[in-house]
Amino acid sequence: MKLTELKPGKAGRVLSLSAVPTIPRKKLMAMGLLPETEFSVIRYAPMGDPVQIRVRGCDIALRLSLAQNIEVASHDG
Repeated sequence: MKLTELKPGKAGRVLSLSAVPTIPRKKLMAMGLLPETEFSVIRYAPMGDPVQIRVRGCDIALRLSLAQNIEVASHDG
């Protein structure tokens, strides 16, 4: 599933960043968003973009166009 499919309050694990373009992928990885990393969706902005996620105790805001390229697994099953 894609990161954008998770609702606020849900947690997941990053499976793959391979669909993310190279430069943003390197920036995300430098911020701690790596494969097998646990994260939680905090909220979506009022207009729906960006999405705020919490990774390793830090909050990151991602544009939906970027978040749609991140493959994740939900902890809910």
